[in-house]
Amino acid sequence: MPADETLPVRSSHDIVVVRQVVRTWAMDIGFNLVEQTKIVTAASELARNTIDHGGGGSARLQRVQNGGRAGLRLTFEDKGPGIADIDLALKDGYTTGGGLGLGLSGARRLSNEFEIQSRPGEGTRVTITRWK
Repeated sequence: MPADETLPVRSSHDIVVVRQVVRTWAMDIGFNLVEQTKIVTAASELARNTIDHGGGGSARLQRVQNGGRAGLRLTFEDKGPGIADIDLALKDGYTTGGGLGLGLSGARRLSNEFEIQSRPGEGTRVTITRWK
C-alpha cells in the first residue's frame, strides 16, 4: 500500500470510492472498527462538501507516523468559491446547502486533528488526521 495517494472528488461515485479507500487504509493501519467508522464518516462528509460547495476537487490520503503512533491524514481540496466566515461555517447547524449543517463541525469532532484554510474566490483545503 502506498504512503500517499490522491483521488478525484467530482461525483457521488467518487465519494463511494473515497470511503472504500479510506476504510481499506484505516484497516491496514490497524484502526479498530470505531476508529474506522469515524475516519470514514469524516471523509464522506468532507468529500460531499468538496463537491457540493467547492465544485469538485481532490482527496489526498497519507500514512503518518508520530513516534510510535500510526495515523491517517486526509486532505480535501477544491478551487471553489471559498468560505467567507470559517468560524460560522464550523458551527453545528450552519448550512448554505440545505443540509443538516454537520459536515465541517462533524468532521472536526471525528478527527484528532483538524485544519481548514479557505479564502473567498480561492477555494478551500481541509486537513484531518486520525491517530491509532
